[in-house]
Amino acid sequence: MAKPLTDSERRKQISVRGIAGLGDVAEVRRSFNRHLHFTLVKDRNVATPRDYFFALAHTVRDHLVGRWIRTQQHYYERDPKRIYYLSLEFYMGRTLQNTMVNLGLQNACDEAIYQLGLDLEELEEIEEDAGLGNGGLGRLAACFLDSMATLGLAAYGYGIRYEFGIFNQKIVNGWQVEEADDWLRYGNPWEKARPEYMLPVHFYGRVEHTPEGVRWLDTQVVLAMPYDTPVPGYRNNTVNTMRLWSAKAPNDFKLHDFNVGGYIEAVLDRNLAENISRVLYPNDNFFEGKELRLKQEYFVVAATLQDIIRRFKSSKFGCRDPVRTCFETFPDKVGLLMGLEPSTEGQAVPMLNFFLKAGTQVAIQLNDTHPALAIPELMRILVDVEKVDWDKAWEITKKTCAYTNHTVLPEALERWPVSMFENLLPRHLEIIYAINQRHLDHVAALFPGDVDRLRRMSVIEEGDCKRINMAHLCVIGSHVVNGVARIHSEIVKQSVFKDFYELEPEKFQNKTNGITPRRWLLLCNPGLADTIVEKIGEGFLTDLSQLKKLLPLVDDEALIRDVAKVKQENKLKFSAFLEKEYKVKINPSSMFDVHVKRIHEYKRQLLNCLHIITLYNRIKKDPAKAFVPRTIMIGGKAAPGYHMAKMIIKLVTSIGNVVNHDPVVGDRLKVIFLENYRVSLAEKVIPAADLSQQISTAGTEASGTGNMKFMLNGALTIGTMDGANVEMAEEAGTENLFIFGMRVEDVEALDQKGYNAREYYERLPELRQALDQISSGFFSPKDPHCFRDVVNMLLNHDRFKVFADYEAYVACQAQVDQLYRAVIHAGICAASHTSTEEPQGVDQEGHQEHRMFGQVLQRPDHHGVRPGHLGGGALRPADPTPQPPQGLGPPATTCLLQGCFWRALRIAVVA
Repeated sequence: MAKPLTDSERRKQISVRGIAGLGDVAEVRRSFNRHLHFTLVKDRNVATPRDYFFALAHTVRDHLVGRWIRTQQHYYERDPKRIYYLSLEFYMGRTLQNTMVNLGLQNACDEAIYQLGLDLEELEEIEEDAGLGNGGLGRLAACFLDSMATLGLAAYGYGIRYEFGIFNQKIVNGWQVEEADDWLRYGNPWEKARPEYMLPVHFYGRVEHTPEGVRWLDTQVVLAMPYDTPVPGYRNNTVNTMRLWSAKAPNDFKLHDFNVGGYIEAVLDRNLAENISRVLYPNDNFFEGKELRLKQEYFVVAATLQDIIRRFKSSKFGCRDPVRTCFETFPDKVGLLMGLEPSTEGQAVPMLNFFLKAGTQVAIQLNDTHPALAIPELMRILVDVEKVDWDKAWEITKKTCAYTNHTVLPEALERWPVSMFENLLPRHLEIIYAINQRHLDHVAALFPGDVDRLRRMSVIEEGDCKRINMAHLCVIGSHVVNGVARIHSEIVKQSVFKDFYELEPEKFQNKTNGITPRRWLLLCNPGLADTIVEKIGEGFLTDLSQLKKLLPLVDDEALIRDVAKVKQENKLKFSAFLEKEYKVKINPSSMFDVHVKRIHEYKRQLLNCLHIITLYNRIKKDPAKAFVPRTIMIGGKAAPGYHMAKMIIKLVTSIGNVVNHDPVVGDRLKVIFLENYRVSLAEKVIPAADLSQQISTAGTEASGTGNMKFMLNGALTIGTMDGANVEMAEEAGTENLFIFGMRVEDVEALDQKGYNAREYYERLPELRQALDQISSGFFSPKDPHCFRDVVNMLLNHDRFKVFADYEAYVACQAQVDQLYRAVIHAGICAASHTSTEEPQGVDQEGHQEHRMFGQVLQRPDHHGVRPGHLGGGALRPADPTPQPPQGLGPPATTCLLQGCFWRALRIAVVA
């Protein structure tokens, strides 16, 4: 059980969370006991820890309800422009602690629960992660909801209430095994079902053209039941709504079967309709082309657009009668964001202001191509239902829609078979054909005789199997197209949509991703947040530009000591967690080298594996040599059908089995695979990390947000010039990140020349030794050929050129060791710097809520180096053997050496 806070600890937390008043604590206790008794129907004699969690969750939710209702009343009374964020993924994680933080209830709940003889942290651990997303795309959606609520915007999130979220990952004998994520099995205390707003969604059927218009007949109907979850802003009394749709079969589903005696079969067939919202597809970088996935995409779009238009027509709270029937102002009143990203470019249009202005500056943002059916569906509603003229309907649709591209990997782009559309959505296929014909007529008029251009720009791809290119549909039907980092946006313009960019260059923009500082600093690293608050106040939590106030404190030894102490405490806490959960004892003074993200070839966990083997071989070769101790942690999930990704996990665990049990290596090197990586685990590992690995092949990572989360919590970055790393390096100073490897132009040049992996294999002895060990079964003695596919891929079919960056990566890691070793000698963070970066995220508009720290202010006894062969570099002390400061003994040295990896509070956030 957690110990009560001391008076000094309480004083330190006044600015961030406040000391709970006696009245607040008493009220929380009364509400807790009331819910335990009346909601859960339990008393303390029979209640379980899960009952206590639910009682606390309902207690906290009570504080949301009044704010939630008043917020919606305010929106309906004022009838503001509304923002709708459509995403097939919302990776929310846990809700309890985030809600307590945003409402300012954490201390009152902590004290009340302690007085009741319970432990708040233990109750928080009981909550299931709402894992309704695969990774960055879904987590970005969750960050946006938090940010828009904090800004007080009239914003709504729309998605699917998957019964089973992203699978739970178990590691059995080194292999990934998937288990269903039954996150709703105990119920969800945060959601509220809204059956009064249940809506029909149509599939299949036939199309009939009549003098009165087009009718879609003989359809199969599935009902969309909305479940609302409150999304509180940070201490501003705003509570927005995330509405998730669940599929329900209508009561007359296959009624004929009831009448002819097939009652049981008819009831069982209801599951076919309700399967639409049964499970989240676990592939976000691979297109499978399954009919169920297409059903999910249309299901969420159709239900959401009906709901939006209902709200658009009704202007007053509680009024369900349509009072607005003219759609001329639809783009002025409705802004749908589907995965919208913020910009770091000073000259770019501020994203949220973009939605606050009238007319064509309001957009439906398509979050990748998953909700692309919003374009033909909105056209269908306007033309077939509302009887709007086609040209006017197309103008409204384009003004309302915009598109975010999230990937350049060809296997991730959606291309649906025309035959599937013809069967499932026949009217939408007609609309897409009509859109495409008008588009091609326009292109042909501008480029007469260029048949190849027409082929490249068509929505319909000809071939043995005709397909609909959903990305092309998004570009044609949107008024803005954006990438999610500057380098990615350039690739979109120069490669993926080159023809479209030449046609309408003004349409293409950049909006760089970001993160929310409430969850990724205040919630997961309260010690660091408290330390900052003690120096500059709490304003930075909603306006991170205020962190500039730390600039005069860069030489403040007390601040450096406090930050270093926080880092060491986070590492000790996570070490205890690892020992408990993974039964492995690690050295908390070792460098925590962390590489956590989805397992994919382009993210190059294999490059990390080769470095681990190289370190292992060096230790074995010269055991007497002093090595910087490292604990290397790799985590992430592989798509169930992705063979190579699963092999990568097996390789990591196999390497760990050898390294961790080798007595010669001891504590100098540990390798841990973090099982079942998810939001709640990220909240534990990120504050403890010293080094963040962001090592994708240049030009393949759209943006990345994990890089920002680690930087926000004081980890240094080793990475390639890819995604948002580029902008982070520019703002923080390239010399303050460990940058290595090929740039995008180098990758392109190598592609033209021809990548020959065997050339590197023959030239680099350490690389050859590592690969031979993998190939020979050194790490899999019971199955020597286990990793044959991995070796074959690396040597013959590696699209992501692991070997080409191996030498630079290993050399750059040596620079990391050099810095860490220097700090061990110094015993203090002599490289404490502060910097200012441009904002990365949503709240820069209006409130400038997120800022990065860059432009490092260097201490006189340090200088930056940029080794040419690395393309970047690390800071190293001018004096190779700096003397420890006077008056600091070994205990201080132990806790302070970690401060080096803070060095600068470099913040990359989105609120």
